[in-house]
Amino acid sequence: MTEATEETANGDEQTEATRQRQKGLVIVNTGNGKGKTTAALGTMLRAWGRDMRVGGVQFFKHENATYGELRALMRMGVLLTPMGDGFTWKSRDLDETQAKALNGWDAAKRLITTGGYDIFLLDEFTYVLKLGWLDPDEVVAWLRANKPPTLHLIITGRDAPEALIEFADLVTEMREIKHPYRDQGVKAQRGIEF
Repeated sequence: MTEATEETANGDEQTEATRQRQKGLVIVNTGNGKGKTTAALGTMLRAWGRDMRVGGVQFFKHENATYGELRALMRMGVLLTPMGDGFTWKSRDLDETQAKALNGWDAAKRLITTGGYDIFLLDEFTYVLKLGWLDPDEVVAWLRANKPPTLHLIITGRDAPEALIEFADLVTEMREIKHPYRDQGVKAQRGIEF
């Protein structure tokens, strides 16, 4: 007996069994090394090239930011919304920083549940959990109950909590071996860090 197949957009055949194994992944990029957001953006770029709908929320990047990735995504028509006022160590009012991050989570929940995305990024979201502004178990419970089954969700940031790591399908830890600032005093550079 021959298994039913269908032709995909790139000419590959997919069997019913293969289609059933597909699911929206929860991907976590964590660790002290550079490249967590960059890896997530690379995945989003790949997906965009496959005509997938991509977007996300940046939890600490300043809402008036003009980072290179935001400029590129805007030209591509991709919404990656910065919701913060800068990182906590630069905050002038930590209560306001927290309020902006929690507002970002509310916005992300609305966007996640719309079904309007194939891939969604929660950039620097682990910091919101690490700082205790949201309970990791409650976040995981909400994702388990509300994330559309085919949505790929990428979460970035250092110190991912164990509950998130256990819930995720794919976890990558970026480990710093050398860094030009620490080792040579080279400051952040346009096109590399921002």
